[in-house]
Amino acid sequence: MRLKDKVAIVTGGGSGFGAGIVRKFIREGALVLVADIDPQAAQGVAAAAGPAARALRVDVTRAEDVRLMMDAAALHFGRIDILVNNAGMGHKPQPLEELPEDTFDRIAALNMKAIYLAMREVVPRFKAQGGGVVLNMASTAGVSPRPRLAWYNASKGWVITATRACAVELAPSGIRVNALNPVAGETPMLATFMGEDTPEIRAKFLSTIPMGRFSTPEDLGNAACFLCSDEAGLITGVCMEVDGGRCI
Repeated sequence: MRLKDKVAIVTGGGSGFGAGIVRKFIREGALVLVADIDPQAAQGVAAAAGPAARALRVDVTRAEDVRLMMDAAALHFGRIDILVNNAGMGHKPQPLEELPEDTFDRIAALNMKAIYLAMREVVPRFKAQGGGVVLNMASTAGVSPRPRLAWYNASKGWVITATRACAVELAPSGIRVNALNPVAGETPMLATFMGEDTPEIRAKFLSTIPMGRFSTPEDLGNAACFLCSDEAGLITGVCMEVDGGRCI
């Protein structure tokens, strides 16, 4: 029960890594707002988690939605202790000059601006209560970029830098800010990263991971639980690889 009675918001909590984080947080005693642009997905995860979870449809690229998300968590659970900025998107492998502008704009909005909007709302609340924890979902793509994913790589590099910058600035206020760098995982985004999901492409991708497997929602849930718990009380500005050795 490392998160007993802690109140957490998990964006993109309706599937993939976000759902894994929600499940782990619930098992460790947290109360969780499952925020997702897909209300049915969010409700499914929340229903399976039980009465300690609540679902909310949120477009994290919209300032008003983000503000309402914070208000809903505080109103329903009484406070906010943990914010997990997990929502994000990728793009199919392609030459960098061929990515459509509207896709670039969507990546920038979801992978970068959404974190800005969430921090703008949650930091004053954390400062007022004397502390809090933020966990951002970055990627090994921001550490060791792969060709043909240039703009996704760049967006996750931004998340890593933003995490470190926020950690340094907010440390005196008792606010910790960390990130996770997963390798590609068994989530709905896997086919997007590979371009096509075939046994041959999977084998080629797995050959770059020393431990020989993709990351799982459970892997990310376990890492997130540690970084958001009091056990990590002196850890801030860390961008932890959960990648089976991919970035070595």
